[in-house]
Amino acid sequence: MTHPLDNVIWNTLVGPHAVYAAGDRGARRYARGFSPIAGFADPLDPDFGALRPWCEAGEQLYCSGWDGPAPAGWRVEADAKMCLMVCASDPPPASGVVPDAGFGQPLRLGPQHAQQAMELAQLTRPGPFGLRTIELGDYFGYFEGARLAAMAGERMHLGRLREISGVCTHPDFQGRGLARALMLRLMALQRGRGQTPFLHVMSANGGARRLYERLGFRNYLEPVVRVISVRTP
Repeated sequence: MTHPLDNVIWNTLVGPHAVYAAGDRGARRYARGFSPIAGFADPLDPDFGALRPWCEAGEQLYCSGWDGPAPAGWRVEADAKMCLMVCASDPPPASGVVPDAGFGQPLRLGPQHAQQAMELAQLTRPGPFGLRTIELGDYFGYFEGARLAAMAGERMHLGRLREISGVCTHPDFQGRGLARALMLRLMALQRGRGQTPFLHVMSANGGARRLYERLGFRNYLEPVVRVISVRTP
């Protein structure tokens, strides 16, 4: 019997996040404006023909679970390994930011913060992110005045499994425990709902993986992740 996380993108897009999806048959993607991610009913034999009507030429989408050459009319823009990690224990106490950080309490992000969140994601590249990604769940951020210093939130949703995503800190504010504090807040929120947190991180990002391991996350899968695009004529 397969586990929902074995094909997490597809199960999200035909399940709790179907309202945010575009596509049908064997392929779906988050609608434009959300995170540029596509999933397939069979990730080992993806139906690119079903995905094609929902993509523009040159548009880049993330997908996972398959390898081999790109099919006709498509291009593989990037190819790497990614860890899917699940929280295997109760999170540490949500003690907040280290005392000398001086940021106070994080704020819940709303539509008025979308552009700031997008700019921070473009600078720090925490993974596929769109202007409307913060609508997919609860997002929190630390601000210095009007400047967004760090953020983290929720993306994929599988009922009792909830993804933590978009974890990033502006280079000017790194090393102050902001990302850890935001993750602990989200983990406590999810545990309070009866949900198990999970996340994705690039295999090569050893620093982030060690942080997540200290917070109780363990590897579940390590699939291939690819960025694909439709070839321009």
